[in-house]
Amino acid sequence: MSADSSRVRRIHTSDDFGGIDLDVIDAGTPGNPVIVLCHGWPESKHSWRHQIDPLVNAGYRVLVPDQRGYGSSSTPRDVAAYRSDRLAGDLIALLDDVDAEQATF
Repeated sequence: MSADSSRVRRIHTSDDFGGIDLDVIDAGTPGNPVIVLCHGWPESKHSWRHQIDPLVNAGYRVLVPDQRGYGSSSTPRDVAAYRSDRLAGDLIALLDDVDAEQATF
């Protein structure tokens, strides 16, 4: 599977951390080791487009979320919604969604 055959899908995070929706590129084979590519400000999941194919071809499942407040993911209005525990909760929700106990970030 290549990035060309990857899919963008939406996951819902835990209500404990604000219950938002994240758009995520999901590429590679379920069950393969997981790599999560996280962007910074002011980027989006699009900034990782050149790294997805080589990682999938190397045998990884690659997850690339638009983090909260970016791209098509939810954009909470409250500044407290962007605390580090909320951002970490989003990434944990992403791993839970694909049933991964560990990942490389």
